[in-house]
Formats: sequence, structure tokens, C-alpha cells
Amino acid sequence: MLTNVGIFGFLVDNSWIYMVSSPSTSFSRADIERIVRESLGAHLATKTPVSSSPNPLIVNVSARHCHLNQEAVETLFGPGHQLTPKKWLYQEGQYAAEESVTLIGPRSRVISNLRILGPCRDFNQVELAATDAISLGFKIPTRNSGDIAGTPGCMLMGPNGFLEMNEGVIRAAPHVHMAPEDAAHYGVENKSFMKLSVGGETAVTFDRIFVRVDPAFKLEVHIDTDEGNACGLRPDTPCELRK
Repeated sequence: MLTNVGIFGFLVDNSWIYMVSSPSTSFSRADIERIVRESLGAHLATKTPVSSSPNPLIVNVSARHCHLNQEAVETLFGPGHQLTPKKWLYQEGQYAAEESVTLIGPRSRVISNLRILGPCRDFNQVELAATDAISLGFKIPTRNSGDIAGTPGCMLMGPNGFLEMNEGVIRAAPHVHMAPEDAAHYGVENKSFMKLSVGGETAVTFDRIFVRVDPAFKLEVHIDTDEGNACGLRPDTPCELRK
């Protein structure tokens, strides 16, 4: 049994940390401050995990846009026309082009200045948010990029002519681009799914983030404008990606 002891404590993260001293122990103010700092540091070290992720996580909102093949570009802008980069995107080699088109929906409603993303692909695809689709009169499915079989089509208008797309209008599924070292860190594989927790005042967790793995990719999640607005995503919003 301890007798003639002194006890003092301090509150950290809703937990009390206590120090016990005997009569023979003499503490100066500096001693007490040092002990508090050391105990506080040890306590917080157990509470704050250190991330070992090889690359920083970026979460970006992908606004409505389209991808075109070279034939479509020439139909809309003239023979031999090449897309001109306007703004380079986070993924290496990807850019928003100077060129844009007008999309004509089934109710003859239009979206002007629909941005083309380059470089050209081997298929034509329009990516809209759900509110865009409703406004235009589309009933579009949520699909991964390139999975356009059986999707609605539309008409695109450029300065040189019209392009009729028989299919290719989708709402893009939320997804994450990552390199193999990121996939190894998170313990996931290409075409698997992850969760994305977005903090802040309107915190949201997305349960089906489609995983795309490629050595050329940087770690980046894409959500659309509806999803970004729903969770109040801002540059300083805390986000966590997990399996």
C-alpha cells in the first residue's frame, strides 16, 4: 500500500493521465512541465496513426465533359483538326481542350460549351451529372468509362458540322486512379471497389469507388458535380480512402 504520496493529473483527449510522487520526490515547475510534455507526446502518438501511403490522395470533382475519337473531332471541327490543350489535368498527359461542343438533348434542350478532354480516345463518350441529364430529358445509367453499350445517344454540334452519337451518354461511376504501389498499400486490385469517407459539415461515405490501376496513374478520386456538392467538397475537406 502506498502512503504519503502525492497525485496530480491532467486531461488529454477526454482521458485523465495521472502522476504519482512519493514524499522523497521533489518536483519543480520545470520538471512538471517536462513530464506533462513527455506524457502528452506519448499519449498522442498512440492516438494519431502515421500514414504510410506512398502517394498523397487527391479528390477532384469532374464536371460534365466529353471524350471523342479523331474522326469525330474532324467531323465537328474540320478535316485534319487536332485538339489544342487548354489546361493540363492531374493525370499525366490528360488535358481540357480549347475546343468545346454543343450537346443537343432529346427535348431539344442544349448544353453549350461542353468541354472536350484530350487526347483523343478510340470511342465517343459524354459524361453528365444526374441533374444535367434530368434537365436535358435523358435517362442515363451510371457506368464506368468505356462501358457504353446500350446507353442513350445524343447530337453534338461543332463549328464544322454535327455528330450523331447512337450511344455513349453516361453518368460516370465514382472511381479512383492509382499506381500499382498504391494498390499494394491499400490491398486492392484493378476493378475492385473501395470506400471514400469525406468529412466536414455534410460528411458522406461513398461505398463503391471503382478502382483503376495503371503504372501511369497518380492517386486521384473522381466524383461528379452532384456528388461533390452533396458532400460539400472543398480543397481543405478531409478525405480518407479505405478498402
